[in-house]
Amino acid sequence: MEFSVCGMDFNRAGEAAAQIKKALQLVGMHMDTMRRAVIVAYEAELNIVIHARQGRLVAHIHPDRVELEAIDEGPGIPDIPRAMQEGYSTAPAHIRKMGFGAGMGLPNIKKSASQMRLTSEINVGTRLTATIINQTSGD
Repeated sequence: MEFSVCGMDFNRAGEAAAQIKKALQLVGMHMDTMRRAVIVAYEAELNIVIHARQGRLVAHIHPDRVELEAIDEGPGIPDIPRAMQEGYSTAPAHIRKMGFGAGMGLPNIKKSASQMRLTSEINVGTRLTATIINQTSGD
């Protein structure tokens, strides 16, 4: 599944994550796996909307895992370790007034993903890959 995501399009923000959730429900993915994958997808999608000109959110669903990839064209992240800190945000004030940009997106992705990789190039964009291993035991 692949979705185009437009920067600053808050009217459609979350639609890709909702479609991914429906697909995970259809294949009967474990509830916890689905919850974690939707958190990753939503936060990645919102990061594109808030910070990038445009991007793509790609989901690959396998019986044992969900792989998500968010690729954007945007300003890039100058300090990834700092961006991973809870509460650190580069979102402008008008975005924060809308209730977004609290600096929890990347930390939430890291907490929810089994594996995460983040690379970024200034004035080019950012690539996030995350894998969520399917919990099949119910634990």
